[in-house]
Amino acid sequence: MSDVPLSALEVAAIQAGARAVDTLRDTAPFAARLDRLGYRRLWYAEHHHSPAIGAFPPVVLAAHAAAATSALRVGSGGVLAPSHAPLMLAEQFGTLAALHGGRVDLGIGRGPGTFDEATARALRGAAGPLTDDGYRTAVADTLRFLVAEVALGTPPEPWLLASSTAGAALAGELGLPVAVAHHIRPDNTLAVLERYRSRFTASRWCERPRALVCVETVCAPTRAEAEFLAGPMDVIRAGLLKGVSDSPFPTPKDAAEHVFTPEERAVLAGFRAQQAVGGPGEVAARLGELAAATGADELMLTTPVYAFADRVRSYALVRERFGDGTRATADRG
Repeated sequence: MSDVPLSALEVAAIQAGARAVDTLRDTAPFAARLDRLGYRRLWYAEHHHSPAIGAFPPVVLAAHAAAATSALRVGSGGVLAPSHAPLMLAEQFGTLAALHGGRVDLGIGRGPGTFDEATARALRGAAGPLTDDGYRTAVADTLRFLVAEVALGTPPEPWLLASSTAGAALAGELGLPVAVAHHIRPDNTLAVLERYRSRFTASRWCERPRALVCVETVCAPTRAEAEFLAGPMDVIRAGLLKGVSDSPFPTPKDAAEHVFTPEERAVLAGFRAQQAVGGPGEVAARLGELAAATGADELMLTTPVYAFADRVRSYALVRERFGDGTRATADRG
């Protein structure tokens, strides 16, 4: 067992042939299972206009999960600054933290959450694309409004999501813990962490640099089964490489029959080598290597597999071999 805590990121995938409501029905049982397994936190990502991922507001899913759990921290990973007024974020997550014993996280990201420009414009309203200065202002304003919500009790814990050195620098300069998107841009992970730590300034939110690294993780009794279960995400990722995001989340059987180009296979193999897919021992070893290489204070697993039972089993198998199960809610240092 490792002493690095484990958390989970949920993207609320909608399986081919299923309805969005079917995905929503799994929310509470999934959160309750992670709570019993000893995971530290469960975050929900914000996405829009995708047949493979539900357009479910993270604050709503977090509230539903919080009601089904007692110790698990819940929150966003993340809400996207271009689509939300800072005051509204502070009010929503501040209220949620007050209702659920201060075990709420507010992870903020910059991306649009969609590849569809019309959807992105609809989310922004009259505002134009967010500039670097605009993003900094939006995050700073959100933090300021969180302080103003102190009358509600313990505020949500703010995090900044980063897949680039620019985002990492901002997190460091504002004194926030950072969540690094290794599951999206693994080649950037070490540079992001170096920039974050070199720019870090202590704040009321965080006394020392604190980093969470998110890794795509699929664990099954055998490597062959894990690769089979990871197949659907390969199909989705191959589409994204071509700028296509309108495919539903396929079954593992359909994914196994998908024909990839040699170029796609090479890119997908390179990506998977930097994630954690395999049997329990192999996955535990890979997570240990990643924790050691990054100095991560915490690992967050995202497990985009087709069936609910397979997803829950993956998290259970990992917990049997890795993670200390502690649930500290404050800076561990």
